[in-house]
Amino acid sequence: MITYKEFNLKEYRNALGKFGTGVAIVSTKTNDELPVGVTINSFNSVSLEPPIVLWSLNKQSPSLKAFDDTRKFVIHVLSKDQVDLSKIFSSRIEEKFANVAYEFGKLGVPLIPGCSATFECTTWLRQEVGDHILFLGRVENFTSTEKEALLYYKGRYAKGTELEENLI
Repeated sequence: MITYKEFNLKEYRNALGKFGTGVAIVSTKTNDELPVGVTINSFNSVSLEPPIVLWSLNKQSPSLKAFDDTRKFVIHVLSKDQVDLSKIFSSRIEEKFANVAYEFGKLGVPLIPGCSATFECTTWLRQEVGDHILFLGRVENFTSTEKEALLYYKGRYAKGTELEENLI
């Protein structure tokens, strides 16, 4: 029998951390063409036809206005050798791209090289949910490499392991 106890926000967050995720950076630009980016682990596929992906951003994020104004973004699935990038883009420093190599992709949004995969998107739907904004993006262009992705599990970066057989 399951025993329920009082809802505890810290325990809830720790329980969510037991779901391993990839680590990604989402980038866009301001109206002044300045690059903006944040580290996320809230990325997933929603639809193959049309190609739609989803990610979320805290409503208090100083980057929110840029994502709302531009309505274009790139999701960079980080490779396991990009931990330092993850830390830069999850920090509170203002100019996160100051020492980061990038170019502008097909949609005119900052694109970081060396990632496991990238997805260039236009905002298809923006929805306020609780303390976050959900962004659904239509994938307009993507890249995929053989680089292993960076993982996050129980509040820490993690290494992936190979399964003996493909279960899916």
